[in-house]
Formats: sequence, structure tokens, C-alpha cells
Amino acid sequence: MPIQVYNTLTGRLEPFQPFSGDKANVYVCGPTVYDYSHIGHARTYLSFDIIIRYLEYKGYKITYVVNITDIDDKIINRAKETHEDPLSLSKRFEQAFFEDMKGFHLRPANFYPRVSDHMQDIIAMVRDLIRKQFAYEVDGDVYFDVTKIQDFGKLSHQSLDQMMAGARVEIDRKKKSPYDFALWKHTGEDEPGWESPWGRGRPGWHMECSAMSMKYLGPQLDIHGGAKDLVFPHHENEIVQSESYTGKKPFVKYWIHTGFLTINGQKMSKSLGNFITIRDLLKKHSPESFRLFVLSTHYRRPVDFSEDGLIQAKATLERMYETRDRLDNLVKSHDHKESSPKDEERLLEEVSEAREKFLMGMDNDFNSAIALASFHDLIRLGNKIVDLKPSKKVIEIALNTINELGWIFGLFRQEKKGSVISNDVKALIEERDKARKQRDWKKADEIRERLRKMGVTLRDSPNGTAIVVES
Repeated sequence: MPIQVYNTLTGRLEPFQPFSGDKANVYVCGPTVYDYSHIGHARTYLSFDIIIRYLEYKGYKITYVVNITDIDDKIINRAKETHEDPLSLSKRFEQAFFEDMKGFHLRPANFYPRVSDHMQDIIAMVRDLIRKQFAYEVDGDVYFDVTKIQDFGKLSHQSLDQMMAGARVEIDRKKKSPYDFALWKHTGEDEPGWESPWGRGRPGWHMECSAMSMKYLGPQLDIHGGAKDLVFPHHENEIVQSESYTGKKPFVKYWIHTGFLTINGQKMSKSLGNFITIRDLLKKHSPESFRLFVLSTHYRRPVDFSEDGLIQAKATLERMYETRDRLDNLVKSHDHKESSPKDEERLLEEVSEAREKFLMGMDNDFNSAIALASFHDLIRLGNKIVDLKPSKKVIEIALNTINELGWIFGLFRQEKKGSVISNDVKALIEERDKARKQRDWKKADEIRERLRKMGVTLRDSPNGTAIVVES
């Protein structure tokens, strides 16, 4: 069964079929680095971490890009408050962002492009939009002319007339239309700026993502994502400027947006005193506890954070570790017996059913909540198997399945010291070593991939192969 993805653009579930077969490119809007990242950011990046993991598990080769907005009004204003150079301030908080993402054990993106490193790409794109008469310059500012676009508003499902009737728009006499948006903004000498054909300035917020995403992923993306609040105007504007620039539609095949995170039912806000940074959270709670907490809610739905909810997630996580360790110890101890073929078959069927339900949940728009329920069933079954002490084969299959599905969720990073590698895994490693000696690299890579799906990563070096069970 193909993965079904909910596409914000069409408002329905669609089979996932990338432009290039088993290669999929993914762009997620990254941070504006003027402050420490908060747990709302963490919810979004964790959700996409799980989506990326599952796509890789299903065999897709992913190129993943997360941009860094290192020049912006918020950065400039904060720098004035702290009497810092804006780019120095953004560099400091960029480093903090990477530390936070590492603290959450997120798989790194392939590229983290910075706006300040891509000015020539942005300027070239703005120049071409002017040449094609989709944009115009006024006193050093360049605006996109939305009246040239027939389907403006297709992502947020509203027409231009509806937008103008239902929203308050600040009047700017420079603009032809109130909904025209800036591609390039002139700057004064007291602000960061770059030389351009229209004078000294810097890019508009929306332009940077179009230029950088196409720089690394090409003119059409398979997945573009971010939090729900980016649908309009950010992603809406990205679509029209990108499709006008390339002449290709769609700019993005699947738009994916995550729901909001609230704190005890309230919007997170510094003024309400409920603003929680990632680093403050990790001082009190483990990253896996928060990950499990996020997994319990589908990525498109809002999630309400509470200390009680996180404490409960921690207790659940400890039970999962306990079950996995019990199975691991049982393999090591050889304290098991041969059950009847019928009993063995029944247990293996139950393991297989739990696994299939898990995968069906993830195939349904990466529904981690449904998949997690099946994972709980698998954990309960693991405890049952420990109590019954069936054959080693059954125990190892249960353990490998827990590791396999746990990898998709990014769990079990806290590897137990002295844990035992199952015979099935050992046999695959030996088979891969043999293939490498025979220079059968294709077979070696296929075995490496099978092991990765079982939660086992192999790291080759001149001194041999290191075996790591990780997320």
C-alpha cells in the first residue's frame, strides 16, 4: 500500500508519488535565529523527523533541506536591543538552534542554507521576475504583482477578493495592490544590506525560501512543510513567485503543515509566562519523553503540552525500555524453551499483526497516534513472550521488531550496556562482511539497509565494523 499524504494544497489525502521515483526532496522552513527555539518549534521539527525516518524506512532516498533565516526585521531589532552586530547575533542563536536539535536527537538535514550566503541567487531571481513583468521596482523596493496571478490564494483556499474583504491590510502607496509583497527592501546605512541593481537592500522573507529551496532541490519540490501558521502569507507567496519564475507547476507536489502547540490550553507567550524553550525543557525531561509525547498526537492536530502529560510519557517510555531489556536479557540467558509449533506460530502471527497495524497507521498520512497504539500492543506482547519463554527464534523476532519500529519513532537511543546482538543480526553482519570481502558492494549495501530498518547501524572503518543500535 502506498503512503497516503494529506496535501494542504488540495485538502485531501493523496498517494505519495515523488517526481523522481524513489528519490524525494523535502524542504522545511527553518528558524529565524534571533532567540532560543521553543517547544513549539520542537514539535514541528520532531514531526518532520519522524516523516523523514518513515520515508527512508520505506526505501525513499531523501534530500532534506532546512533553511536558516539569519537576516530579518526581528534579528535587526533584537540586535539593536543588545547592541550587537545583527549577523553576529544570528550566528550565536543559529549555534544554539543546532545544539537544541542535537539535544533532541534529530537526524540532521542534508543542507542548512543561510540567507546571507545566498544573496546573489536571490538577486538573480528578483531580477528575472522583474524582466518577466511579475514584479516592479519603486524607490529601491521590489514588489511582486499579485494581480498577474489567476490562482493566488490556492494554498489557503481563498480568492484575492476574499482576502481583501476579510483582512486589514496596511496601505502602502508604493504598491499597486495592497496584497503585493516585497521581494527586495531597501535599507539604510544603519542596517545590514547588500548591493543590488535597485540599490542597497536585503531580501523579503518569502523570496529567500524560494531561492534557497530551488538552489538545492531544483525547480519542483516533492514536499514543502512547516507549521500551520506559515500557510498564509509565507507559503502562499512562495508558490506564486516560484511558479512565475520557473514557469513550472506545481512548485510543490505535497504541502505538509503541522498543528500548533499550546500550554495547558493556552497559546504559548512570554507575556503569559508559559514560554518554554527547548533547553529549559531538556533540563527537566529527556528528549525521548517529549518525542513520545508528540507521537501520541497526529502531526496535523494541535497538541496541548502539560507537565502531567510529559510525566506520563516518561513512565510509558520506561516500560518500553524495560520490555526491550527483558527480551534482550532473555536472549542472553538462554532461559527459554521450545514451545509447540502451534503456539510458536500464534506468537509470531501476533508480532506480525502488530507490525502491520503500525505500518498501516504510518501509511495513513504518517499517523503516529495510530502507529503508537500498535506499538503499545507490541510491547505488551513482548512482556507476554518473556513470561512464556518460547524458543529463541520467537524472542529474537519480537526484539528485532521492537527495535525496527522504535527506529522509525526515533526511540531507544539510551542503549543498554552489555546488550546482546541477536543471532539474526549477527548472521546478517557476517553475510555482509563476506560480501564486502568479495567486493559485492551492492549486496553489502542491501544488507546494511536491512539492518538499519532493524535499528542497527554499521559504521565501517580501517579497524573493522562498529555496530551501533541507535535512533
